[in-house]
Amino acid sequence: MGSFSIWHWLIVLVIVLVLFGRGRVSEIMGDFGKGVKSFKEGMGDEEKKADVVPPVQIAAPPVEPVVAPAPTVAPTTVAPVATPTHAPAAPPVEPKNEQA
Repeated sequence: MGSFSIWHWLIVLVIVLVLFGRGRVSEIMGDFGKGVKSFKEGMGDEEKKADVVPPVQIAAPPVEPVVAPAPTVAPTTVAPVATPTHAPAAPPVEPKNEQA
């Protein structure tokens, strides 16, 4: 279902020939061939330029490592924590019932 058979390609070729004509198809294919040829030449020129130009090495000044100063910890004295003392709770007060 997902692949094209030879018959599919032949039908597409016939439709293209009918729509564009034989002369136009050969012209398109000629332009396509010229494009591929110029692409290959351009790739070859890039390879030649890469061979001619030596790689440039930039001398960077030596980098001194940055050392952070050691943190100084001041001795701290811990104050003793006093335990809270609570006063005894007052006895509950009963409300007086006043009847008039």
